[in-house]
Amino acid sequence: MTTLGRRQFLASAGAIAASVRLTTSAEASAVKKADATFQSRTGIFPASVRADFPSVLRETYMNSASMHPVGTFAADAVKQVMDFRLLGPGEGRGDFGPAKQEALKKKFGALINASPAEIAFTANTTDGENIVFMGLFSGRSGGSGGSGNIVIDELHFTSSLYMYKELEKKGIELRIVKHKNWAIDPEDMAKAIDKNTRLVSLALVSNVNGFMHDAQAVSAIAHARGAYVFADIIQAAGAVPLDMKALGIDFASAGTYKWLMGERGIGFLYVREDLQGSVLPTTRYGHRQVSNFNRAALSWEPMPGAARYETGGIPVMMAACVDAGINYVTALGIPKIRAHAKELTDRLQKELPPLGYKALTPMGTETPIVAFQLKDAAATTKVLQAGKVAGTVIANENRLRLAVSVFNTHEDIDRTISVLRGV
Repeated sequence: MTTLGRRQFLASAGAIAASVRLTTSAEASAVKKADATFQSRTGIFPASVRADFPSVLRETYMNSASMHPVGTFAADAVKQVMDFRLLGPGEGRGDFGPAKQEALKKKFGALINASPAEIAFTANTTDGENIVFMGLFSGRSGGSGGSGNIVIDELHFTSSLYMYKELEKKGIELRIVKHKNWAIDPEDMAKAIDKNTRLVSLALVSNVNGFMHDAQAVSAIAHARGAYVFADIIQAAGAVPLDMKALGIDFASAGTYKWLMGERGIGFLYVREDLQGSVLPTTRYGHRQVSNFNRAALSWEPMPGAARYETGGIPVMMAACVDAGINYVTALGIPKIRAHAKELTDRLQKELPPLGYKALTPMGTETPIVAFQLKDAAATTKVLQAGKVAGTVIANENRLRLAVSVFNTHEDIDRTISVLRGV
């Protein structure tokens, strides 16, 4: 007896459907019901989406919060740039040059409700946060001390916690808000923010457990007391609806290799237009900040907008990669992406706790990331590897993080739960 895989079955079924004419409404109704059943097992998106990410056919990939699988569309975009580099402009393909780079800023800006003039290219998320800190605190003992405190929370990203703790050694007053049941209460943020707070820095969606800040409430508190708000949005952009203006965020940065479906090596920095140059001066210098450079007169014209925070050339292949990623995300639609993820994370939140995995993500969290307490991190790592389920185990914290994306299905959830049941 031959057993067909799902992909083979779908191909066969499609061929049969194309060659057979339905003759009764009952037959048509049966096909419609079968389609609906299949759709409910995949989630909001059909199986064709899964085929756009070949690597996930090799394992049950529940780890997009760490690194999103590369899509065929992104690989094709990178190949096009490489073909140009190999063959030259005579082929007519074109490099990912200034016009496409400006268009990419516009596309990213559209995802977060920002203008292209408010977007700069950076190397990664942390690079953007460093630009913001150095600009805000320049002139205050060389950026290593002086007046003004910084407020963060303990669900922030590792790099940020490390950076601000190191700056604390140099004279910056640092205030860290503790979580309550793995969430940050705006009222606790309010207790830490005062008239001397210069910067409030937060991970809009925490990489720890997917918790999403009430940024609108935190920003209102910060602004009322004269502080500015920075948001690390790498775990949010492409996964949840974002509006920098409505949320009251002044500065934000994101790498591109998670929910934007790009690669490592390039990122975006958002700086609110009215804060550019004045509140956030330039602290690094490079040729991308100027135009019409006259070598003899040593004169130039400054580039407008957030380009003032850029320095040298950008990795054009990585830019092409995320450009294709944003196109893909936009075509699917953020609301549908969110709805798809919610179907799957709701199941994890419901079905893993009875197996002994305490949820560390507040119920109702509107992100694709969930975390659970582990009884035995080593044993969990072993069964996940044996079962070919990819997740993130933080051994020294006995914590498991799972994250779903557009290619994941209910079968992935079935498989994950089944494997974890064996610990």
